[in-house]
Amino acid sequence: MARFKKRKSKPTSGSGSGRGDRQAEPPAKDDVAGGAEPEPPPAAAKPASSAPTDGGEDAKAPEPPPESEFQRSEKERKLNLLFWMRVTLAVAAGVAATFVFADIEGEDRRWASIAFMIILFIGTVFVAKGMKMQLPSSDRKKIVTQGLGSYVFLYLFVWIVSYTLVNLESVQSGINL
Repeated sequence: MARFKKRKSKPTSGSGSGRGDRQAEPPAKDDVAGGAEPEPPPAAAKPASSAPTDGGEDAKAPEPPPESEFQRSEKERKLNLLFWMRVTLAVAAGVAATFVFADIEGEDRRWASIAFMIILFIGTVFVAKGMKMQLPSSDRKKIVTQGLGSYVFLYLFVWIVSYTLVNLESVQSGINL
């Protein structure tokens, strides 16, 4: 079992009273041989790095090439176009669902409208793939997720509001009973 000696701290500058008067002595040679190695001075400590040091500069993981400003703006332009296309389609499809499914009664109307919403969204995914966006592999899911929440909530909101406005007369006559 290794034998460790209590290390003495260096004297502090100050009033000079008490225990700080004695100079710290370097460890003796037999201390090093006894299993306790002296601590390297702080100036010799190297900063920790996350890259492996056994292979030099060539051992670093390859980084993807940086995007040019044109590529970045083209990608953002296409993603914005996809977002606004989905928002516009949600508003138009919400109004259309009010009239397309007017003849269907009860629960079937609701499920038909939700299926219509999903089919139209899947259609926008194919349109987005046809836009040939140059996305890195980590951003491939943006084709599906870009504007998804806005699409769903706007579709449902517009469908409910338009259905309410179209059927306002029947709703008011039901209240006046």
